[in-house]
Amino acid sequence: MSLKVNGNEQPIPTNSTVLGLLQELGFGEKPVVVEYNKIALFPRDYAETQLSNGDSIEIITIAAGG
Repeated sequence: MSLKVNGNEQPIPTNSTVLGLLQELGFGEKPVVVEYNKIALFPRDYAETQLSNGDSIEIITIAAGG
């Protein structure tokens, strides 16, 4: 199965979730915003959102500064 992550093709295992993808990519506990097929997700939905072939994911890291 394959999807687009930040514009790049990414192979993923079948039955993957957004949370699983984040962990696989090293974003496990980092604060991020995820857009799934152009819809922003709440972090509470990451574990329940199943990914499908051809989906589009945008991951934006949150950084504080001053």
